[in-house]
Amino acid sequence: MKYFYGVLCVLGILLPYGVFIPWVAEHGLNVGLLVSEAAQTSIGAFAWLDVIVSAIVLLSFIVMEGTQQGIRKLWIPVLGTCTVGVSLGLPLFLLMREIHFEKQKL
Repeated sequence: MKYFYGVLCVLGILLPYGVFIPWVAEHGLNVGLLVSEAAQTSIGAFAWLDVIVSAIVLLSFIVMEGTQQGIRKLWIPVLGTCTVGVSLGLPLFLLMREIHFEKQKL
């Protein structure tokens, strides 16, 4: 599972940023335009609200599960979630969790 989560981490960075970086190159870091375009359609607003709720749930899960299991460096998947999104934060936390469990078995 470690390799699967690792591949998902890479895809979780490349796919979103593959769209975001060209947009930033064209428009700059125009937050107003970004929010305006994201909420321009009902389906866009739906997708963004889904992502926001998912990110809040994921951050809660990282803190609660990570603390309960004694996983160290929880700030890394939290930072990944806040800078890239759920597409990085979730597989990164699951990878860290898998590694933590493997170390406990030794």
